[in-house]
Amino acid sequence: MNNSDSRRDFIKKTVTGAAAISFGGVLPGFSAASYAKIMGSNERIQVGMMGVNSRGLALSQNFAAQKNCEIRYICDVDKRAAEKCIATVTGIQKTKPMAQPDFRKALEDKQLDALVIAAPDHWHAPAALLASAAGKHVYLEKPCSHNPNEGELLVAAANKYKNVIQMGNQRRSWPNVAAGIAELHGGIIGRPYFAKTWYTNNRPSIGVGKTAPVPEWLDYDLWQGPAPRREFKDNLIHYNWHWFWHWGTGEALNNGTHMIDLARWGLQVEFPTRVSSAGGRYRYQDDWEAPDTQNINIEFGNKSTITWEGRSCNPFPIEGNTVGVIFYGENGTLVIGGSNAYKAFDLKNNLIKEAKNEVKVDTGSLTSPSQQLDAFHIQNFFSGIKSGTPLAADIHGGHKSTLLCQLGNIAQRTGRTLDIDPNNGHILNDKDAMKLWKREYQKGWEPKV
Repeated sequence: MNNSDSRRDFIKKTVTGAAAISFGGVLPGFSAASYAKIMGSNERIQVGMMGVNSRGLALSQNFAAQKNCEIRYICDVDKRAAEKCIATVTGIQKTKPMAQPDFRKALEDKQLDALVIAAPDHWHAPAALLASAAGKHVYLEKPCSHNPNEGELLVAAANKYKNVIQMGNQRRSWPNVAAGIAELHGGIIGRPYFAKTWYTNNRPSIGVGKTAPVPEWLDYDLWQGPAPRREFKDNLIHYNWHWFWHWGTGEALNNGTHMIDLARWGLQVEFPTRVSSAGGRYRYQDDWEAPDTQNINIEFGNKSTITWEGRSCNPFPIEGNTVGVIFYGENGTLVIGGSNAYKAFDLKNNLIKEAKNEVKVDTGSLTSPSQQLDAFHIQNFFSGIKSGTPLAADIHGGHKSTLLCQLGNIAQRTGRTLDIDPNNGHILNDKDAMKLWKREYQKGWEPKV
């Protein structure tokens, strides 16, 4: 057996049962530091980072800080971002990761165990599918897909390859958030039947883009990847791609995914029966295509509803929070804001239970609202790899939560209320809406399982 096979076998067999691993992926009685010494640098989970400009840089710092992990590759089409990330990661883990602009070449390395994907949305599913086919585990930033068909392909890939695919809905691993959902399921407010979610911000105009030469630091062809080719404009990269349907998915998936996921978890629902949306690009007249103001209504067959209010250009908070979810039930109300905390009230609005946050969470941060809390999610991913520990946000549930937001956007773009098959989430009796179930791809880039 060669060293590569031996190391991979070690990772798979270090712990024979999930019960032997704590929530953080560390053996009981051992500190993270002592556990790292037991594993040794060659037994650490070897990770490649794809997309490291903003959120990816924050994730790289967090992964590098985990003692049972070593970042092996930095993959980015922006040379500046790659260089910055390599320097940052080297300072944390004390070993220098390799630069590989094309992540597909990194996937050829048998030493690589997992790929972390924080590239633009149009890359999420195609990259995850390629990584899965290459035998790698995947940590996939939200949303897990650009369109519903891609989400279904991801579920099929996980079923076929039996790899670990963790979606970056990190709040599922925040201790007090999880405790609040457990209280909800335990009946603290009776049967919850309505979940209100929201996100607010004060984003500026992106203006009207002009065709411009591709910067020398950018591989624009690889940045586009699976998306049909379009000319480069000066208001696209970085971040503004979120607001173009060709590459992005709007605020509903950029930030709505987090809270709608918590709402779905709390209400214990899967696929809806009806979805509608109202809103538009109200604040500015510019190239921004997705709504900056949007209300999505999602109805389920068990007499429950989820709503999402997105306001990209007016930051006034709801219940004192710029982001959050409120559950309304038969006997009271439970509130989870943007931090690792919750409050439960009875029908007389008396506080009956509270868990306070002890870790600062910057809900306005575009990159890393809470590194310390997110580490729980990363370690859950590692535990899934090492021992088969159930994931806090596996791709099966991640797809369902992402789909709710995608259906909201499809309802918005078609201007119609959608009837949905509660068995699989597919749109019923609307051929025009189903045209948005998939997208076109650049020839040769079509994703598959």
